[in-house]
Amino acid sequence: MDSESLGPSYPIDKMIKEPALPLPVDTEQHVHKRQRNWRVRFALGALIGTPRNPSYLVKAQNGAVASENKICSELGVKVLREGGNAVDATVATTFCIGVVNMFSSGIGGGGFMTVRVPRGGVSEVYTIDFRETGPALSNETMYIGRPETSRFGGLSVGVPGELRGLEEAHRRWGSLPWKYLVQPSVDLAKGWKVDTELAKRITWYPFMLENSDWSDVFAPEGRFLKEGEVIRRVNLSRTLATIAEDGPDAFYKGPIAGSILEKIQQTGGIMTQSDLDHYKVKVRPALQGTFRGRRVYTSHAPTSGPVLLHMFNLIDRYSMEERNGLNVHRIVEIMKFGFAARTKICDPEFTNSSKRIDEIATYEYAERIFGNITDETTHPPEYYKPEFDIKIDHGTSHTSVVDKSGMAVSLTSTVNYIFGSQVLDPVTGVILNNEMDDFSTPGVPNGFGLFPSPYNYPQAGKRPLSSTVPTIIEHEDGSFYAAVGGSGGSQIFPAVYQTLLNLDWSLDASQAVEYGRLHDQLYPLVTSADDVYPAHIIEDLRERGHNVTVLDVNRVAAVVQLVVQQNGTIYAASDSRKNGVAAGY
Repeated sequence: MDSESLGPSYPIDKMIKEPALPLPVDTEQHVHKRQRNWRVRFALGALIGTPRNPSYLVKAQNGAVASENKICSELGVKVLREGGNAVDATVATTFCIGVVNMFSSGIGGGGFMTVRVPRGGVSEVYTIDFRETGPALSNETMYIGRPETSRFGGLSVGVPGELRGLEEAHRRWGSLPWKYLVQPSVDLAKGWKVDTELAKRITWYPFMLENSDWSDVFAPEGRFLKEGEVIRRVNLSRTLATIAEDGPDAFYKGPIAGSILEKIQQTGGIMTQSDLDHYKVKVRPALQGTFRGRRVYTSHAPTSGPVLLHMFNLIDRYSMEERNGLNVHRIVEIMKFGFAARTKICDPEFTNSSKRIDEIATYEYAERIFGNITDETTHPPEYYKPEFDIKIDHGTSHTSVVDKSGMAVSLTSTVNYIFGSQVLDPVTGVILNNEMDDFSTPGVPNGFGLFPSPYNYPQAGKRPLSSTVPTIIEHEDGSFYAAVGGSGGSQIFPAVYQTLLNLDWSLDASQAVEYGRLHDQLYPLVTSADDVYPAHIIEDLRERGHNVTVLDVNRVAAVVQLVVQQNGTIYAASDSRKNGVAAGY
């Protein structure tokens, strides 16, 4: 869908359904204004036959929502149309995602958000940290000798924070009643049609067929539900109805809390009512940096926000006028230095000195690193000086929103693994996170001699390391430019970094999101490339020593949601890699 062809944008069921990018070979003759962009389409796989999910570029004048699910994007825009602001739309959209894309996030999880609040001619930008925390009985040795308990079952569940995060944002900046924002998800959970993404993902988990907690929802007739069939989460609907009426306290106290805690403890967990009672979000001014003269606002540690700013500080030292082998090599090298810096990050409240974290986002730190970037060749991992083994995280969902006033929200939420801890409380319908697996566990070094990071060992009340980077960017004049973020574990911040570079290479929002990506996190010794990435650049990387492995672009990987404002027009794009569709008006 060409950005020039839409006029004012509407929810997707009212828009032209022609995909933006990529295009199957046999439909190329039906494209008109895209014809001149053949080089872009080649890079996206449009001319090499790689099948892609349909992608859409939404053009809007008043506001837009980019989430990973069409239903939820449209719900967010409905809230905007009816007088809500970006925070209202984000609350409604996030509840919706927790219902229909429950494999990614939900009220049994947590996350981070960045919020831009216009104040006359200026803005204030804040972050809300609603990351899950370790229960009070957590300790550094709790998973030694039994690593699977950090991944599955009650012991893997961190104290959920999503509801407290949404509550805090709504209390500070929301304009519509809480119940009005939650009620659509109450109704939706009573029954909706299984979409492509859900139908695909549930088949990956045969345990659901054997466990009635799950089969009652996902396989009510003894087989997995198929695309187009109706799925019902009736117990979750009742839980959400109570939360809509009584607020988030209904989740953290009383019968809902009691049922969730009972299920966690029955499956090996240590969480107690005291853990729920003492959970607190953290609100503070956003971490700030710059990129190409624009102001960048992102999340603090324990996220990878400092790393994203470090990567921008390095890439800003190059002109990067075109996408060629040398410049892409520099992108990968900076990514590798970013992952080395990430090994220093943890929850700042649980370290003797935060100096090593605070310096990552500074120009001075970038200056020390910059001289080590070589144009001729890449290097082994030890060259980049990671301090510890790289902890790989998973999953997540991201939503980006802007309204007509310029208020914007970038929110990333998660239950960590797909379907979290694989613990579903059948009474409340809540799927619980396995965020405790994002902590490191003391043990033997990896195959390269690096030990797990003691900065990131489990402790009571501690927040584990995260790869998320919910980010908002302003033009040099202080006006809104972009809200962006992603899902996909350790691939999140490199994907956001590359998407923003794509915009500066004159790609539109959808093209920037859909373009093939590269990923190198030091360990394992592989640079992965989407199979739609230009072959001549991949060959150039190999000549510079990169061990490139080409992978299917449709695999489970990073997924980016982007909203951009340029010359007074809003453009929104949700990543087709997860069948996302944005909406606007």
